[in-house]
Amino acid sequence: MQQRSVEERIGALSLLVLGCQHVLVMYAGAIAIPLVLGAALKLPKEQIAFLINADLFACGVATLVQAIGIGAFGIRLPVMMGVTFTAMGPMIAIGSDPSAGLLGVFGATIGAGVVGILLAPVVGKLLRFFPPVVTGTEILAVGLSLMVVAASWSAGGFGNPDFGNPLYLGIAASVLVSILLLVRFTRGFISNIAILLGLMIGFVISGALGQVTMGEVHEAPWFGFIIPFHFGMPKFSFWPIVAMSIVMLVTFIESAGMFLALGEIVDKPVGERDLVRGFRADGLGTIIGGVFNTFPYTSYAQNVGLVSVTGIKSRWVCATAGVLLMILGLFPKVAIIVASVPPFVLGGAGIVMFGMVTASGIKVLSRVDLHSVKNLYIIAISIAVGMLPVVSPKFFSKFPPDLAPILESPILMTAIVAILLNIFFNGVGDTSEAKASLMATAREADL
Repeated sequence: MQQRSVEERIGALSLLVLGCQHVLVMYAGAIAIPLVLGAALKLPKEQIAFLINADLFACGVATLVQAIGIGAFGIRLPVMMGVTFTAMGPMIAIGSDPSAGLLGVFGATIGAGVVGILLAPVVGKLLRFFPPVVTGTEILAVGLSLMVVAASWSAGGFGNPDFGNPLYLGIAASVLVSILLLVRFTRGFISNIAILLGLMIGFVISGALGQVTMGEVHEAPWFGFIIPFHFGMPKFSFWPIVAMSIVMLVTFIESAGMFLALGEIVDKPVGERDLVRGFRADGLGTIIGGVFNTFPYTSYAQNVGLVSVTGIKSRWVCATAGVLLMILGLFPKVAIIVASVPPFVLGGAGIVMFGMVTASGIKVLSRVDLHSVKNLYIIAISIAVGMLPVVSPKFFSKFPPDLAPILESPILMTAIVAILLNIFFNGVGDTSEAKASLMATAREADL
């Protein structure tokens, strides 16, 4: 079914089916963040399950704001919202700090959302500071830094006394192979949800080998509301908010490229006022995330790719998908099952997911003039400095603890150094050229 307008009204049954397709395409990415963070912070299964429910619910609310629009918020295009991987490094650093913990993550998230809304009107004028050499290097750093997480998962997870057990590695490899086979031998929708299917295959294999415990499923209720501030009142600290605000700015730049490309796909030109409404919705979605015990939100590129592939342009399809996500977030039993996925199953999928993020960064950098020694210096030094806390976790251990959310985040370190070096070597670019570059990048990328 081809729709010719973002305002096209579709029959209820078609809306439901098309909305389900959008949910399935982004579901694996949506649940991955609480699973990753929960494992990294060693949270109990019931807390991870609640984070999954909260994440799905807040995904739905943020999607409704972005797709339908509320006053000055929302770009009113077929956009799906989900937690950004860019925030993973800073969130792990903040959550691992005993003085901050999970409540510190929520506080930094709310603070960054407020900063995002305030900065939204001026972000369009900051696009010139984010040419492909900066955005590509940043995306590359995201993928490289998260490979440490994928490796740890594959071997059994952080703190596992049986770390490196060949059984764990074998199951992780089976998930990886399953995903590769699905991508190689299937097409369309099945290929798009290869990661989700690979996780399901790994879960079944793990269950057959006695590696899955499901006792909590019987105790979990069928239905449960997502209560704001479920874990307590958030903790607000200056440097964690600064760290998450930098993440917010980076996600704005990523969103700008997707919004511009999506506008072309659906034949609705996106102007600066539209971008600002979209940025505000990202900021409001992030505040909603912090209030409902979850994390920073951004527009999901894989769903932009789905709009391009299917030709379904109606924003009401994504609005329907948002309602479905909210409904999914109200079933604790489902979340407990998802939270029961062993770390080594996630490891096999993580290698693919984080590896693809890395490859996407390289793809963006392919548009950069790599014959220029200046650009090579920007990429080389930014990645080298950004990876310091990965290869040497105690490198900045003598610095004030309040700076840890920035200094121990390879993603933020890379972004800061790349922006400064680009200004030093290349000066400040033109906003219109930056917009065209971002749009071309988003059209090529399918993170």
